[in-house]
Amino acid sequence: MLKKVGLALLFALAALLVFAATRPDTFRVERRMLIQAPPERVYGLVNDFHQWPLWSPWEKLDPAMKRTLGGPTSGVGATYAWQGNKDVGSGRMEIKASESPSKIHIQLDFFDPFESHNLTDFAFTPQGPATEVTWVMHGPASFTTKLMTVFTSMDSMVGPDFERGLANMKAVAEKAP
Repeated sequence: MLKKVGLALLFALAALLVFAATRPDTFRVERRMLIQAPPERVYGLVNDFHQWPLWSPWEKLDPAMKRTLGGPTSGVGATYAWQGNKDVGSGRMEIKASESPSKIHIQLDFFDPFESHNLTDFAFTPQGPATEVTWVMHGPASFTTKLMTVFTSMDSMVGPDFERGLANMKAVAEKAP
């Protein structure tokens, strides 16, 4: 009997691993928000990593997080590295392209709790006196990511953070003079 249970568990595990391997090789998470501020104001909050503590959804998860900013103050070549608790892990971002005031492209590398290398794009689209901000993260899905997405999606893990971040960005941009 114990042998049958063991074989059944082994078969179930093998089926889970095979199913995980068939998951998509890439992922994409996207959120949008309309902010009642001109594109230049909202763009500045993202293009300058010194401004991220004002709105980033991860800044408050670890008040003791160590941050290292490098390169130019803003724009292409600006870097932001962090090392924090289990809620924020560690990683590095670098602005790879910046077209004022419409687009920013960031290389996003996580080192801990697991390594991944993704791209993050921000688009700032004028909507009359307001700006529609689109925040996208996309990248390859490693086998670990594929296995996780059997039980949950990247969208459900990261999407709420993007929503909080955009709401924070909206509050900061709309109260600025």
